[in-house]
Amino acid sequence: MRQSFTQTSDPSQGPARLAALRAAMAAEGLDGFLIPRADAHQGEYVAPGDERLSWLTGFTGSAGFCIALSKAAGVFIDGRYRSQVKEQVDLAHFTPVHWPETKPADWLLAQLPDGGKIGFDPWLYTPDQIAVLQAGLDGANFTLVAHTNLVDAVWPERPAPPMGAVMAYPEALAGQSHTEKRQSLAETLRATRQQSAVFTLPDSIAWLLNIRGSDIPRNPVPHSFAILHNDARLTLFIDAEKLSDPVRAHLGDEITLRPPNAFGPALRSLTGPVRLDKTSAPVWVQQQLDEAQVPYVWGDDLAALPKARKSEAEITATREAHLRDGAAMCEFLTWFDTQPTGIITEIDVVTRLEAAREATGALLDISFETIAGSGPHGALPHYRVSEASNRVLEDGDLLVLDSGGQYLDGTTDITRTLPMGTPGAEERAAFTRVLQGMIAVSRLRWPAGLAGRDLDAIARYPLWLADLDYAHGTGHGVGVYLCVHEGPQRFSRASDVPFEPGMIVSNEPGYYREGAFGIRIENLVVVQEAEPLPGGDQSGKLCFETLNFVPIDCRLIDAAMLSAGERDWLNAYHAACAERIMPRLSPAAQGWLTRATKAL
Repeated sequence: MRQSFTQTSDPSQGPARLAALRAAMAAEGLDGFLIPRADAHQGEYVAPGDERLSWLTGFTGSAGFCIALSKAAGVFIDGRYRSQVKEQVDLAHFTPVHWPETKPADWLLAQLPDGGKIGFDPWLYTPDQIAVLQAGLDGANFTLVAHTNLVDAVWPERPAPPMGAVMAYPEALAGQSHTEKRQSLAETLRATRQQSAVFTLPDSIAWLLNIRGSDIPRNPVPHSFAILHNDARLTLFIDAEKLSDPVRAHLGDEITLRPPNAFGPALRSLTGPVRLDKTSAPVWVQQQLDEAQVPYVWGDDLAALPKARKSEAEITATREAHLRDGAAMCEFLTWFDTQPTGIITEIDVVTRLEAAREATGALLDISFETIAGSGPHGALPHYRVSEASNRVLEDGDLLVLDSGGQYLDGTTDITRTLPMGTPGAEERAAFTRVLQGMIAVSRLRWPAGLAGRDLDAIARYPLWLADLDYAHGTGHGVGVYLCVHEGPQRFSRASDVPFEPGMIVSNEPGYYREGAFGIRIENLVVVQEAEPLPGGDQSGKLCFETLNFVPIDCRLIDAAMLSAGERDWLNAYHAACAERIMPRLSPAAQGWLTRATKAL
């Protein structure tokens, strides 16, 4: 099994670890210390040795942070984790704080009205994050102090940094050589009169150099840093043992290889202006440039948008990956629909689905820990089943099944909500509203230039009509054999990055009733130029092409709630599922797919 079911959180360890951290803070003359869930590369998924937030508090969510003070410790979590955090931390010592509703600065001002010295690790925070916190504390008696990491100082046997092997990614799948990519970005540097650009995001470096790695579970990226010069030469700071001779040959003579500890001296030796992304580069990088008086300018990560705009080769490849993955899902669903109530568990579901993907012979990894939440567990959007939490699926349960695979030709992500036994009327009504939002997004046509914040409400409208909603974005960007969560585009009220052709994003509205059930339906879609409509007088519209082809469970649909257009979309989608997936299935699964795609 690629997925483990061991319990990774132990609230009982938190109080002693917090006490040790407080002792270290007192010894350093600090009134508080910031503990983010982050690493030096600002990745959402981190290596075991960077799981400081989890180690200290017990909270294992993929986003959040802790502010530890001498008399209080706040664990800041967004809407996805407000139920989960209460189960994972010792509430007598850690206080969940709703974020972003409560700003860190406001919380600090309330907890320490007389001010204080707050330490942070400059490797784990960006200039933008520290500037926002500093602005919120403006006029108060607070000092933010860049400091060595005090959690590391009190963490015995902290895991060593990962040393995963690097591989060359086929140019035929990437659509461009890394020389072409470097030359294109170097041209931007020259046009903006910048001498060089600093890269710290692992997926940006992996995309730029057509390499993949194995330093982070589920995300095929290597830990490294890079400096691109405006003549297209690049210096890659990476541990030598990660690189085989074929990978070195792939990189070629225009890539200079240096160890990670050479990154600081290289930064200090640059001549400016240097391009630096204040939303992703560590404060530590800014410090090196400041100390050496190297001029720098703020600018977005040069690779972020080109990486998000998938090439035709990448789109063609990822279509195939999703068809393969869709067939595996259908084989799994054929099995699932034969299981009686009260027998199988959440772990059984995860293991059977992983086996179906393994049977393709092409699975390189799962793209994230499979979410298989039944009944009340479905109300936890990022639930992870463990041996301790494993639950039997009972009659009337809904199962939220969110999963994906990493294949050489694509990264997949799909969510289906499945009934066990007979679903209730309330659950069916909520499911239908979620489906209506998902269909509305799937059918969208919009003028170029709009961003996630402009379109997010469309997915929520059917839920809002019933005073329902969900506390997460409608979707995230997705890479091609890269990270399953990829920026800069997002389908969210917080995103101002316009959607552009080639961008892949998830379409996943949901609904969660704490302690009762959850619902989520997700397909991945890719932005395309829309064909003009007869009689229309506007051009330049964009639309979505759906990538996933797995039936949506009609047993959960209240068909009377659907409009004619919604019904037509669903029937057409199911017909496409049958046409594209049927030839890839076993006879038993073909029979299941025929029944599952019957027109409403």
